[in-house]
Amino acid sequence: MSSMTSYASALFRSRQGTRRAQDLAHAHKGPVLFTMCLGVFVAQLDSSVVNLAVKHIGGDLDAGVNQLQWVLDSYNLVYATLLLTGGTLGDLYGRTRIFVLGIGLIAAGSLICALAPNAAILIAGRAVTGLGAALELPTTLAILTVTYADPKERGRAIGVWASLNGVALAVGPTIGGLLVDLAGWRSIFLLVVPVTLLALVMALKAVPESSHPEGRQLDPAGQALAIVALAALSFVAIEGPHMGWTSPAILTLVGTCAVAALLFWRVESGRTGALVPLDIFANRSFSTAITIAGLMTFGMYAMLFLVPLYLQSIGQMSAFAAGLALLPMSITFVIVSRFSGALAKRLGARVMTTSGMGLMGTGLLLLALVSREPNLLLIEAALLIIGAGLGLNTGPVNAVAVASVAPSRSGMASGLINTTRMVGATLGIAVLGSLFAVHAGEGAPESMITGLRLAFLGGAAAELTGAALAFAFIRADAMEQRSGA
Repeated sequence: MSSMTSYASALFRSRQGTRRAQDLAHAHKGPVLFTMCLGVFVAQLDSSVVNLAVKHIGGDLDAGVNQLQWVLDSYNLVYATLLLTGGTLGDLYGRTRIFVLGIGLIAAGSLICALAPNAAILIAGRAVTGLGAALELPTTLAILTVTYADPKERGRAIGVWASLNGVALAVGPTIGGLLVDLAGWRSIFLLVVPVTLLALVMALKAVPESSHPEGRQLDPAGQALAIVALAALSFVAIEGPHMGWTSPAILTLVGTCAVAALLFWRVESGRTGALVPLDIFANRSFSTAITIAGLMTFGMYAMLFLVPLYLQSIGQMSAFAAGLALLPMSITFVIVSRFSGALAKRLGARVMTTSGMGLMGTGLLLLALVSREPNLLLIEAALLIIGAGLGLNTGPVNAVAVASVAPSRSGMASGLINTTRMVGATLGIAVLGSLFAVHAGEGAPESMITGLRLAFLGGAAAELTGAALAFAFIRADAMEQRSGA
């Protein structure tokens, strides 16, 4: 939650100019806030409910684990690679216009998913939904920052906006599980449609247009190369175990990823208006923070994919029961996040980030003890520890990234760290999901358990590596903005 506040504050500092500012100043702020909250809620809900449905999707559409990975990663991949461009489009062509477009795409993508006759169409629908989220989410914060000119009002509004992330995370798995049990997996996508339509109508009626095109420009070359590199890497991680690591297709994609990454570096180096200004990574604190953010979601999102599969497949739980099993983690995250700001002032960034990543790694190590007879006490203890670690780490790591750079680059820094979090999520599901899939494909329960243990150990290694990096390179006062940083 505190990370969202830091992101918003950064956006306000970096995007003060706005067209038709007078209209926004006199707008009815309540309906604007309500509409932006709908936008963030629907995007988070659409993402969190799907994990509870993957087992049922696999059975109904005859989809293997690798296809189920793509159901999640097609959303994450598109969202991660287009998030920065989404904010730029809003500044250039109108934030309300881009918000409406994004919300419309989420509705369309959800309908495609709900009606999908096969896994390929479902994956395409999820990609459309990810595109919609990448367009509308950055604009929600930009619209709020220009609507609420008074800092105190703006802080309260952003606090409400940020809390909707926590609410969606907390209730998403439970709602998703209940809907899957009562009405089938397609209902979780149909749930999103009326909410998006309400947001669309509210945006058209209640949210004045604003933009800030000065000094902003698109980077189509950088954007295209980023998509190619990350998509190729994800495909290699997910399909490599099935197609063979030395198959012509996989080797070609490895080469494609390497060439695209090299060209991306060449295109972005020293370029004004680059999608990713590479010189920002010369700052050690920023580079450490952004690496920790990626490692954090690498382990966590894979866990959110695999734990429901385990509870429903090996544990024979209903989708609703599996959703309830995840609820303690979500609640702990929301509670701890509320106090993370105060704790950070007392303990410092180094202790917060090291402890947060260490707790997440410990929780994943506990999950690696899973067996054919699910031990719910062990699982709930692990999830509570992971939720606490996530709550301790999320806000401070974002604050460290923003404070490590000059105020004029705060918005860019916060956008990059949120992008990196989604890249970590994409690769976590791809890599750790494939570790599981290699063994799960054999069909025997013991093989599935072996795959789960390897995946959870891989996630724990990522989190504990992040803890070590935080301890070694994050300063206690790293959340304090330094002029000219």
